[in-house]
Amino acid sequence: MSFSPMNNDSSSHSTDISFSVPFKHRLRVTDDIAGSDFDVLADLVRESNSNSRARILLVGEEAVSEHVTKLENQLRQCSDVDLVAPAELLAGGEAIKNNEHVLRMLLDRINDHGLDRRSYVVAVGGGAMLDAVGFATAIAHRGIRLIRLPSTVLAQADSGVGVKNAINYFAKKNWVGTFAVPWAVINDTSLLTTLPDRDYVSGFSEAVKVSLLKDSAEFDWLCDNATRIRNREISAAKHAIGRSCQLHLRHITEGGDPFESEEARPLDFGHWSAHRLEPLTQYKIRHGEAVGIGVAIDCMYSSIKFGFPESDALRVCECLSNLGIGLWHEAIRPIDRLMQGLEEFRQHLGGRLTITMLQGVGDPINVHEIDSDAMKIAIEKIEAIGVG
Repeated sequence: MSFSPMNNDSSSHSTDISFSVPFKHRLRVTDDIAGSDFDVLADLVRESNSNSRARILLVGEEAVSEHVTKLENQLRQCSDVDLVAPAELLAGGEAIKNNEHVLRMLLDRINDHGLDRRSYVVAVGGGAMLDAVGFATAIAHRGIRLIRLPSTVLAQADSGVGVKNAINYFAKKNWVGTFAVPWAVINDTSLLTTLPDRDYVSGFSEAVKVSLLKDSAEFDWLCDNATRIRNREISAAKHAIGRSCQLHLRHITEGGDPFESEEARPLDFGHWSAHRLEPLTQYKIRHGEAVGIGVAIDCMYSSIKFGFPESDALRVCECLSNLGIGLWHEAIRPIDRLMQGLEEFRQHLGGRLTITMLQGVGDPINVHEIDSDAMKIAIEKIEAIGVG
């Protein structure tokens, strides 16, 4: 095909070309990654380093230091691995995301040890710690391979398989961050034995959330088995975590909007108030606890405005309570202060406000306006249940 001189002048044309970038999301489930299941991790770093030893920086949360030490010993004994330094232990919890100190330290370590885009950072810890480490690996060299080993229920059921990384800024949650697909995620059951009961049970709020959005049968199962989960029966917990992880991963890989460029973010159901409540309590409330409250509020609002059966809203409250997740925090009042979270949520998404609500279990809808009076009524109903 020939073109005229005018057509060859690229400056006189506008061009829009759609293209896609292939990603692979690797999820593994193990029972003892620092012991009998270590080969699962070794195989992941061998996958693209067949001609050289995999260079690895191991980063772990202090709360799981015993597991990190065992994993470090395994890595040192692996002939396919070059562990570039002793394991770096970090404090966990939301405080790790509230300033740049940890981020800058991690970037220094990556630079000091000469890691490149074919090197690995193996991170063992909870969701907040994985967020901070993930942000560092995403911006160093425009992306170093990250292998996540989530150590909390919340991270194994939800954020660990996510493609988001961030730190908090301007006293706003996740204001600075990136989208980056991890090289791999390993959900290891043995890591969950380290958790206090409060952190253990609160993580299941995300399992309740995603079942309400996508799987009515799973919601029924969670309602029936909430007490077993609270009592830390491992078979019940593994089922709930596994199903939640599958539903989150399916949404990311098959939902058509993994980097959230569209208006709707259904997996953030219940999060507009949760993200506001966390800084209001100086992050003393756990993320899972805040999500549980937010899910309860939005279910009650959905029953007032969109025909979501009130009986189901009350089942949600009962399920969360049976899991051991509280439904109220004093920082919710004054309600007008909490509702400023709607505008912060809109700014975080960009464009017009888009909030996911429910018409039924497994039947979400997106709305662009919130009836303030109805929302206040919904919150007051949750207060009556949670305090009473």
